[in-house]
Amino acid sequence: MPGSLERGISPPTLVRRRNERVTLFQDEDYNPTMDFDSGRITEVKNLSSYPETSKQEEDSIKFIPSPIQLTRIRDLGPECNVDTVGIEDILKDPLLKECWQFNFLFDIPFLMAALDEDVRSTVAIKIVHGFWKREDERRINLEQQAREYTNVSLIPAYMPEPFGTHHSKMMVLIRHDDSAQVVIHTANIIPQDWRNMTQALWRSPLLPLLPSKLFNTHSNLNLNDGLGSCEEERSDIPFNPELHPFGSSIRFKHDLLSYLSAYGSRLKSLVTQLAHYDFSAIKAALVASTPCKQPVQPRDPRKAAWGWIGLREVLSAIPAPRSQQNDRHIVIQVSSIATLGQTDKWLKGFMGVLSTTSPNFTDSMTSDGKQSPGPTFSLVFPTPDEIRGSLDGYAAGGSIHVKIQTQAQRRQLEYLRPLLRRWGSAPTSTASLTHFTTSTTFNPTTAPHVKTYICFSDPECTGIEWALISSANLSTQAWGSGPGTSTGKKKGGKAGKEDEVNGDGETVRICSWEVGVVVWPGLFGGEEQPENREQRQREDTIMVPIFGRDMPTFSDLASNGNGNRKTVVGFRMPYDIPLVPYTRDEIPWCATMSYEERDWRGRVWGGYQ
Repeated sequence: MPGSLERGISPPTLVRRRNERVTLFQDEDYNPTMDFDSGRITEVKNLSSYPETSKQEEDSIKFIPSPIQLTRIRDLGPECNVDTVGIEDILKDPLLKECWQFNFLFDIPFLMAALDEDVRSTVAIKIVHGFWKREDERRINLEQQAREYTNVSLIPAYMPEPFGTHHSKMMVLIRHDDSAQVVIHTANIIPQDWRNMTQALWRSPLLPLLPSKLFNTHSNLNLNDGLGSCEEERSDIPFNPELHPFGSSIRFKHDLLSYLSAYGSRLKSLVTQLAHYDFSAIKAALVASTPCKQPVQPRDPRKAAWGWIGLREVLSAIPAPRSQQNDRHIVIQVSSIATLGQTDKWLKGFMGVLSTTSPNFTDSMTSDGKQSPGPTFSLVFPTPDEIRGSLDGYAAGGSIHVKIQTQAQRRQLEYLRPLLRRWGSAPTSTASLTHFTTSTTFNPTTAPHVKTYICFSDPECTGIEWALISSANLSTQAWGSGPGTSTGKKKGGKAGKEDEVNGDGETVRICSWEVGVVVWPGLFGGEEQPENREQRQREDTIMVPIFGRDMPTFSDLASNGNGNRKTVVGFRMPYDIPLVPYTRDEIPWCATMSYEERDWRGRVWGGYQ
């Protein structure tokens, strides 16, 4: 009998107070409801250790843990790693049958070490990568690693764009107990990304097989050869965009299978398998990108949209916000900023996409009849001081990119500067870098590789209207050329760099593969009738930023000023609030520049091209 089947199983531990750990169900004042599919607390009835509230208030409020988790930090203690997740927590499963890995960079020995030792040699490992050139050293290295394992298969993705990458970060896990799981995250499958970098992930519940009577095994999956988009017909999903809006489980399944189908026949077996699973427990919307050219409009609503068009469609379906349009604060936080053009045309267009609200939101005018200024925007990106002070020092900076050295790049920096905010909550100095700061999150000591786009409901960032985690950085390759009005060509018929960025106003060109999920409060707001659900969810459910843990508490609710809410959803924050603007002399970290000032480990950075 495999050793893994004889191992003892203990209930998870709970941090109740600093330096005091208890096991669930040992504390009489703590009475949670457990979701045994995911092993996470889903409801709290009484917490006497938190700020005083009336018994009626406690019994009437449902607390839901963050749908997003952060990854474990190796060099920080347990108090800084509450509710965090390591790669082994995802993959060390003796019931794992197939493991599909979608990513940019891979270290196969590192991946294999994360598997349960009893099934490490039998799990079918499928690695989907973007190194399509046979002479690419990264592909050669990957093939050399794969040859050491008989159960590892490499699948190159279709890469039609020379400047595109296979940047998606996703796992699809098929288990022997007839369940499956989807994990969407921000980390490469390399040791550095799972060691001391801030990363985020979303995990679906375990998805059971559909009852055979609900799935027609003769349903036809019409896949093409992987050269772009495809059409699929599945009798298990009578998909109707009006009946299955964004946020519904059927829409998520439709969009995920559409995304996987874009890989063509090379992923047909995975699409066929996943079509048999029940996605009804999922509460999220998928936002993805595939290399393609798609029309801005008109669009067939039955087909999945990619890039910023897909994001815009999702945001337009989110119930109208409680906040005024000009009270909203949208924060972009990424680990890479690409070339966006010498003017802010593309960025303004993308910010317009992020500002999208549902059609029934009509607050476009101020009280005096003037056009509303719209939401405030911020861009969180680390400074050189913050990289020097991170756990890995300068070594962490190799994963974080923006170029600011040429004249064109400096022009871009000029229009980005008003938006720039520090990754940490306060400026650091080399003298204090060996004494890690205690703060609400651990990000002052971990460099960011996470990518988040969050719409806060107010300038103080106490409530969240929606939040996106994604592999997609701030780039036209990831999100697509902008909704520009240029002709797309210079005189003589050649497309210029600005035209490639801003597009021709009719089509959107996407170069890369990306994937992410959007969550919002209304997804977690009960089971009212469809005609009443949107209004009731807006009134009864809020999402609040939380720090250092996944579960919101009464203190988070009190600080939000929404004591009458019935459901409170947490969102685990990767960075500190309030945001701190760059000082006049600060610039973003630039990996291609050299830095003579030593990091806390005593090293300098020579830069690289």
